Amino acid sequence: MRAPSALQPEPRPRWPRSGVVALLAAASVGALLALGALPGAATDALAATPTATAAPSATPQPTRSATPTPSTSPTSAPKPSAPKPAAPAVPTVRGTDFDAGEIISDENFYDANAMSEADVQAFFASQPCTPEDGVPCLADFRDSTSSVPAAEPGHCEAYRGAVNESAARIVTKVAHACGINPKVLLVLMQKEQSLITSPSEYGYARAMGWGCPDTGPGFSASCDADYFGFQNQVYRSAWQFRQYTLYPVNVPGESYQRAYHLGKVYIQYNPDTQCGGSQVDIRNQATANLYLYTPYQPNAAALANVSGTGDACSAYGNRNFWRLYTEWFGPAV
Repeated sequence: MRAPSALQPEPRPRWPRSGVVALLAAASVGALLALGALPGAATDALAATPTATAAPSATPQPTRSATPTPSTSPTSAPKPSAPKPAAPAVPTVRGTDFDAGEIISDENFYDANAMSEADVQAFFASQPCTPEDGVPCLADFRDSTSSVPAAEPGHCEAYRGAVNESAARIVTKVAHACGINPKVLLVLMQKEQSLITSPSEYGYARAMGWGCPDTGPGFSASCDADYFGFQNQVYRSAWQFRQYTLYPVNVPGESYQRAYHLGKVYIQYNPDTQCGGSQVDIRNQATANLYLYTPYQPNAAALANVSGTGDACSAYGNRNFWRLYTEWFGPAV
């Protein structure tokens, strides 16, 4: 399932497309960097469960002797192999453990070296995957990528395009270019489009929900085709997180302030303002980044059924991010 997005010029709470975004719609990624614009995005805020169960990693086989000892009796049965080590248990995730003020630690969010390309490839291969529309699973996905120039100091470094790059290579190259944990990017593409477990042509085009404001009917996503494409989406999402980090209050020269920042901020439970919200004490920049990208917090009903649906006022984007990260990679904080 997909959900409304968070693309908006701050400080407007519903993230409608602004003049800045309209200008960017005609620009390349390189032009986006030069403009220093600030569109955020998240298309999953109301999607309750984007196929989140992680498959256990492959279990190593026990070491066997190169020259097995022959049996002492020609009629004796062969000895059974030693039992395989138990697969690691998936962490138990409880809604009561969700902390709206610190969804993920800065240490985890910005650890660009948390996974190598081989680690990401192995992760893709370990996950259950049922593709649609004849597209490959991410373990088999390849694409020729475009070069992107470096942004300003403290921002994303250059991405050098290449022919026939794997999804794992694209993810790790973007992670290192922008200083974002590959785990964050993997969780984002799953909570936005279920891309790891249920990839589709639609999902690959909108992989990270970037450029998909919740301005459609009933707060549905209204995605801009100018932002489509796997590399484009992965890079733009990481670029956006780096932009939020470099300019946590406002971009120099812009008059508006970001709606979500360190300190106490009112955060809605749903795009519908009638559903209400509450004050949240945002305690770190990584959490502020997630709210800027998906500007809703889970309500009590969403947390009471942490792997399922809540009520008509529930939004699930940031809950799902926290839950998936915890199930796949351990505690987010």
